[in-house]
Amino acid sequence: MHHWQEAVRALEREGEADQQSMALVHLAQAYQKLGYYQQALQPLQAAQKLAAKSGNRVLEAAILGELGNVHMPLGLVKQASQYLHEGLRLARERKADHQVATILNNLGNMAASQGAAEDVLQIYRESARLAQLTGNQALTARALTNAALITLRRGEPQEAQAFVDQALPLLQALSPSHEKAYSLVSVGLIYANLRPHLPVQDADLLQLALQSFDEATAVAQATSDDRAASYAWGYLGHLYETEGRYQEALDLTRRAVFAVQHVQAPEALYQWQWQSGRVLKALGDRKAAMAAYRQALHTLQTIRHEMLVVYGEPLRFRETVGPVYAEFADLLLQPGATQEALEEARQALESLKVAELQNYFQDECVAALRLQETSLDEVSQTAVVVYPVLLPDRTELLVSLPTRAGQSKLQRFPVLIGADQITQEVIAFRQALENRTTREYLLHAQRLYNWLMRPLEPALASLAATTLVFVPDGALWTIPMASLHDGEQFLIQKYALAMTPGLNLTDPRPLPQPARVLAAGLTQAVQGFSPLPYVEAELQAIAKLYQSDLLLNQEFQVSRLENTLARGIFPIVHIASHGQFSSDLDHTFILTFNDKLTLERLDQLLGPLRFGDEPIELLTLSACQTAAGDERAALGLAGVAIKAGARSALATLWYINDQASSELVVEFYRHLRAPSVSRATALQRAQIHLLGDPDYQHPAYWAPFLLINNWL
Repeated sequence: MHHWQEAVRALEREGEADQQSMALVHLAQAYQKLGYYQQALQPLQAAQKLAAKSGNRVLEAAILGELGNVHMPLGLVKQASQYLHEGLRLARERKADHQVATILNNLGNMAASQGAAEDVLQIYRESARLAQLTGNQALTARALTNAALITLRRGEPQEAQAFVDQALPLLQALSPSHEKAYSLVSVGLIYANLRPHLPVQDADLLQLALQSFDEATAVAQATSDDRAASYAWGYLGHLYETEGRYQEALDLTRRAVFAVQHVQAPEALYQWQWQSGRVLKALGDRKAAMAAYRQALHTLQTIRHEMLVVYGEPLRFRETVGPVYAEFADLLLQPGATQEALEEARQALESLKVAELQNYFQDECVAALRLQETSLDEVSQTAVVVYPVLLPDRTELLVSLPTRAGQSKLQRFPVLIGADQITQEVIAFRQALENRTTREYLLHAQRLYNWLMRPLEPALASLAATTLVFVPDGALWTIPMASLHDGEQFLIQKYALAMTPGLNLTDPRPLPQPARVLAAGLTQAVQGFSPLPYVEAELQAIAKLYQSDLLLNQEFQVSRLENTLARGIFPIVHIASHGQFSSDLDHTFILTFNDKLTLERLDQLLGPLRFGDEPIELLTLSACQTAAGDERAALGLAGVAIKAGARSALATLWYINDQASSELVVEFYRHLRAPSVSRATALQRAQIHLLGDPDYQHPAYWAPFLLINNWL
């Protein structure tokens, strides 16, 4: 790094613009190798200006390609695309095949990461062809390796093997370098991942994978590249782990950890610490395994912000790093586990839930909203917190039970039903619930009750608990617990219910009385959405119960909403309009008369209120819905209260008859006026009221309403 900085200064003094540009490019590449992508931007931007000024279009094309490549891991996909396409245009104008090949390879990487291009394979093929014409074996091998990755991802193992078989000898012929080491690691991974798809060739593929990793290790050591050596040893260790050769796997993994500690690469360190934990567990050393998992989780905490975006696309925490947390919890949640072990397991899973919320919103500030939280365990002695943990072979129910001393005691209730079976049952239950013409839901409602509630009944029977607060895991976010059935009655008929994405609430307290309401909604059909004729009666009924400001139809516009919020204090904000929550934040919105209110815009409108003396106590979203079976969409529904700075939210999992919705919502607000009635109890009474109406007995009408976060 220092060498290139000195070179830049020396060439600037000598007035060598093109050489200075190249030195700046090398400086940027050095930053990239260390993972410092933001720092790499400035030298590249300076290099581009120099190349443009000197008129060296080939050099400028190369620099534009580098700029595009740096913007991708920063998540700036639009800017990356602009730089890459402009660089490609200049390179093609100058017939600079080498630059065209390089930029095409990077464009292929971007398209592959976005999953948006049908012709990714053709891009890589063209890159490899041009690179071969220019005699650039390293780039040829890189493009062929990327083509192998794409075809393997598409489920075309024979084609993937053909590409990687072409790449390997090209790599082996290269002189030792950083790029050669990493490319050999990629080749080794491809051969290892081909094994399940080509079982007849398993032995040969295993040998090729081992050979590739060994050669990568030798190259990394020859070039004193600790980072590359760490990856080579780590993945080689994983290969031995999959073969059941645990002692060899442990030795290699420890080498990987030692090597990566010499460089700043926490994104690799946590992987090898995690791998150490798995291998030590397999070797029967549970104590050492837990220590390794703790190290991995600590490392993950230090890089959580940097991992929000990986190569231009949001990282899905549950799929990528969720197993680290779940496996650690699995180690702790064993027969005879101490109170400390139970609490540590729950706290580890809490860290994952916070990371998931940050990841969904692409916003580190979500964590900042939790600074003034109070643990659910401390809030109420009439509530029981149920924390399901879905593991591959079982479900652990961690339950906080109030004690006579005013404290809560955490107990575990293991159920021998694994995550996959529960998820399948949940999906079937959700589908059956939304069909109002049958009672098929009842079988699933009773089965889930037997798994999730029946084990708790003896403990609950001895308590005066009136409210159950669920902290759902995985697919459990997509169903209403209110509609679980014990064979005689629904769960809502026994307990008031609430859900929360995590253990903690922001400054929980009862709703202040009297409360003023900002009520907004649509009755008219706008922007292709159907009319909601009962919304006007709903808002008028609320206005009779509470002092209210109404924004109806043409008045319900973002600008009017903003102005009204600025003029008054509204503990309750009620929005009755179409809305949808999706995995994709771009398709998550609440409909206004002339626009769509996105979560980002909602945060801008309501977020500042969270820092005042009178934050929003309750945000009600009537007539919204989430995508069935979409866990991330339901996570967004839960997180909207946190994002908007509201202490609690009332929302629906699916769109229901707006007449039934209006009746339930008005009943909820009527009960909520009583100072001694909690939000959860008000919702319980409203749902039971609708359940008692012969026209609305089916849970499709009353069950989808969820109270999220503060239930007091």
